[in-house]
Amino acid sequence: MSAREFDIYDVVGIGFGPSNLSLAVALDEFRVNGMGNVFSNIFFERRSSFAWHPSMLLPSATMQISFLKDLVTFRNPTSSFSFVAYLHESGRLPRFVNNQDFFPTREEFHQYLEWAQARVAHRVAYGSEARSLRLPAGVGPERADRLCLQVADAASGTSRMVEARNVVISTGLVPTMPTGVERGERVWHSSEFLERFRRTSPARIRRVAVVGAGQSAAEITRFLYDELPHAEVSAIIPSYGYCVADDTPFANEVFDPEAIDDYYYATERTREALWRYHSNTNYSVVDDSVIRDLYRRSYEDDLRDVGRLRFLRLTRVAGVRSVGAQTRVSLRAGIDGDLRDLDVDVLVCATGYAAMEPTGLLGDLDQYCLRDEAGRYRIERDYRIVTAPEMQCGIYLQGGTEHTHGLSSSLLSNIAVRSGEIIDSIVARSAERTAPCAVLAEA
Repeated sequence: MSAREFDIYDVVGIGFGPSNLSLAVALDEFRVNGMGNVFSNIFFERRSSFAWHPSMLLPSATMQISFLKDLVTFRNPTSSFSFVAYLHESGRLPRFVNNQDFFPTREEFHQYLEWAQARVAHRVAYGSEARSLRLPAGVGPERADRLCLQVADAASGTSRMVEARNVVISTGLVPTMPTGVERGERVWHSSEFLERFRRTSPARIRRVAVVGAGQSAAEITRFLYDELPHAEVSAIIPSYGYCVADDTPFANEVFDPEAIDDYYYATERTREALWRYHSNTNYSVVDDSVIRDLYRRSYEDDLRDVGRLRFLRLTRVAGVRSVGAQTRVSLRAGIDGDLRDLDVDVLVCATGYAAMEPTGLLGDLDQYCLRDEAGRYRIERDYRIVTAPEMQCGIYLQGGTEHTHGLSSSLLSNIAVRSGEIIDSIVARSAERTAPCAVLAEA
């Protein structure tokens, strides 16, 4: 799609992962269901093609949510964009049912997302990086009913300006490394794991360490142990061992759409309690089956007196440096906190992500975005940043709203419902703006 198709777009999406893909689908269904082509829209994605954590599509790694928490089902169970519709079109629906599993592999779910994005790809400009948002030239915030977005084209290196009445930002989580550790040729973050691993000769990896206590860390440890039968694999864990993810029915209700209201309208004390009681549903926890797989491998190592899989408990990374062809990892280990070194060929840091932070993209607009006492953006229930009262344009966030909307803000669980709520908000606010015009016309 050409960014010149419309003078001003009603909706511009920045980033095109699952969240904004779900929004694009919801906009498509809004048009199909008799509302007309009311909302012109386009999405900008800096990658050259669609991708969702491609470097973590490990063999046999499964989803941690039900396939029913797809792009659409919780919003529109009859949608032709559902995971079930994808299985039907692919000819695998009977076999999937016979598999008797609510949790497809991550690879299959990625194929589903690619299938869905292909149907709306004409509204996505890949290889296009959103650089900055600003008010139109000569327009103050009191008349700001639209925003200007600078977009850089990766292929040509040129930039263009696009105007939008509403912007939906979904640029994804930001990978984090241990303090003082930087990525390099032999130091990887889990977000780039498979890409890096495939570019490296397995025979050259004799010793490898994985930092972290969450799902990604455990899955990568298992993968390396299986793929490198000649290598010593060390798991550097800050806790005594991996903690199991609580995916029991009552705990899982914290991800239900109704739970968003419970969190949003709660007191700060109640919100803190929700995080304290239920963070073990997602953060620094591992599926029971993966934990048991790793323990079984460790036990069989002991049985054969191999000791190829090592768990360095209560241990944190204190520093990393290159020593010849090796990477030397300084570890602060044990209860007494003694320092010791571990030499490895590769260090993988599965140390998580920081929340999406749109401040850099907003630039000077940030002064019109209101914040709470903790310096965080104030967010309306409809995921719109609270702006100065005179600004009519909408800036919505898909991500970075954990402090207002709870644990599911950066997860797949609620993207279908959230996309519908954002569109409902845009529709309602558009109607409010045009209502006076309609009255005048009648007069």
